[in-house]
Amino acid sequence: MVITSGMVMDWFGYELEFTGREWVGPVLGSVIFFWGGWPFLEGGWREIKERKPGMMLLITMAIIVAYVASMATSLGWFDLDFWWELAALVTIMLLGHWQEMKALGQAQDAVAALAELLPDEAERVGPDGSIEPVAIEDLHDGDVVLVRSGARVPADGEIVDGAAELNESMITGESKPVAKDVGDRVVAGTVSTDSAIRVRVDAVGEETTLAGIQRLVAEAQASQSRTQVLADRAAALLFYVATGVAVITAVVWFLLGDVDEAVTRVVTVLVISCPHALGLAIPLTTSISSATAARNGILIKDRLALEQSRTVDAFLFDKTGTLTKGEHKVVGASGSGGVSVEDVLRLAAAVESDSEHPLARAIVDAAKAHGDVPAATDFRSSAGRGVEATVDGDAHAVGGPALLRERSLTEPGDLSEWSRGWKDRGSSVLYLVRRDTIIGGIALEDEVRSEARAAVDEIHAMDRQVMMITGDARQVADAVGKDLGIDEVMAEVLPEEKDAKVAELQARGLKVAMIGDGVNDAPALARADVGIAIGAGTDVAIESAGLILASSDPRAVAGIIRLSKAAYRKSLQNLWWAAGYNVLAIPVAAGAFHWAGISMPPALAAVLMSVSTIVVALNAQLLRRVELRHATIDEDAPEGAEPVEAKR
Repeated sequence: MVITSGMVMDWFGYELEFTGREWVGPVLGSVIFFWGGWPFLEGGWREIKERKPGMMLLITMAIIVAYVASMATSLGWFDLDFWWELAALVTIMLLGHWQEMKALGQAQDAVAALAELLPDEAERVGPDGSIEPVAIEDLHDGDVVLVRSGARVPADGEIVDGAAELNESMITGESKPVAKDVGDRVVAGTVSTDSAIRVRVDAVGEETTLAGIQRLVAEAQASQSRTQVLADRAAALLFYVATGVAVITAVVWFLLGDVDEAVTRVVTVLVISCPHALGLAIPLTTSISSATAARNGILIKDRLALEQSRTVDAFLFDKTGTLTKGEHKVVGASGSGGVSVEDVLRLAAAVESDSEHPLARAIVDAAKAHGDVPAATDFRSSAGRGVEATVDGDAHAVGGPALLRERSLTEPGDLSEWSRGWKDRGSSVLYLVRRDTIIGGIALEDEVRSEARAAVDEIHAMDRQVMMITGDARQVADAVGKDLGIDEVMAEVLPEEKDAKVAELQARGLKVAMIGDGVNDAPALARADVGIAIGAGTDVAIESAGLILASSDPRAVAGIIRLSKAAYRKSLQNLWWAAGYNVLAIPVAAGAFHWAGISMPPALAAVLMSVSTIVVALNAQLLRRVELRHATIDEDAPEGAEPVEAKR
């Protein structure tokens, strides 16, 4: 349709003649108007009924005028052919409309993603001890289920047999596995890390903790108000200006007795006011900023989240998996009775070498950095207490305070002071026991990301507050907060409290950005003014957020702020041009300077409309020059993994 337009052929100096060429515009234009333009016609009618004129109504007026004038021209009544402009307008508007609807639809997937945390089936234990696989929905209160090592708990309940350490980080945010024994409660979705347990179910379906989190996500999303897009505000203003000028123009020219000129001037006013460039002003900057962000490890799901990032006052980081890696490492070790630190690590690693526990792997990794790990025999594991094995002909055991209580052992004086310092910090302390003597201790902590300090410093440099929220113990949280220079630390916060904490900060007048990676962060991510998910996190956290850090590098948050400012600046510039040029063009189009011989034919109005689009497009391209990359760090530098004999 474009290449058969008489105007386009005149521009490029070519001719196309074939049977039925004059019907290409009317036929294809009608298809585009009624099919492609239907969302705008429907939206314009809705704005009329709601008495809230804006972008949709202005687009509706423009495409109706273009269609009616073009069809009248094809029928020989006027000489106002706008078929190709109609096609371009509808196409560009559909692209922007699709982008907005996509962002809205993605936000609804968070609730569905929560269900994936539960296994499809549970192993129900019969009265005779037999094991029967059943669907989750077939479980009832009072059923006993078997949860094997490495499996997820299918429903909330109480342990009736066995003991295990459960990974509850996806529910509570606690980074360390929690020891559970007979009589302790377990929550659906948590994982047994080392042993099989039997659980009597007492909450299923909508009564589970996980379902409660699911409801919080849904409620938080429902309460999340979407700010009015700048383009809609500009379109509303332009609508009133264009409509008012068109009416005045028609009245004046009718009173002057020139009906043909009145129709021509009204059409020209509405065409020059057509939001062709206005429709591109936001979607184009969004598209380019999205591509620029993606190249720098930032994925944009919601354009409003990016727009609002520039006004955020406080960035609230979840600790586990965001500022820390969610993986423990050895941060200190000490020997007792003349045993060296190297020997403590070597012997402890030998005992732990057959264990799959996360703390065991951290000890083995630390020991291997200093040399070979000796072989061990007679490996035995005691859930919640520790492990035992024979190394170099002697019986050794590694475990925490429960192991010492079970064996009625007391820390030697030289080790007691050392361990107290680490415990005050919130570290996990394991002891190495040879026969019935404690010969060493090992301190482990959730490893802080090497990029976290730079992230905090960059955000502080932009005069924003940095806060941290976690389900971890107060000592652990305060230690990390002090190390990183965090402004405010919120510790021992349950999932439902995280959502409430965000609301409290907002009640203090702060605009809050939440950065997290776990299921327990999902309600807070949805509630915050801006939700930012670490890309390595769970699906539900990603679905609840408007922005995703694909690289899991918290320093990218500073890049988000820079990009938000740049994109907003370009959007404003484009909006001022797209709507502002009408301040000069509309009076000319209306014939206000006809007395001076200055006039604007409809064709020139269409050209100026296209020129404004080109200006907007070129200006948006400048966004590609925005530098988002953060200061580099030495990835090969040691991160403090080498154990030291700490003196506190």
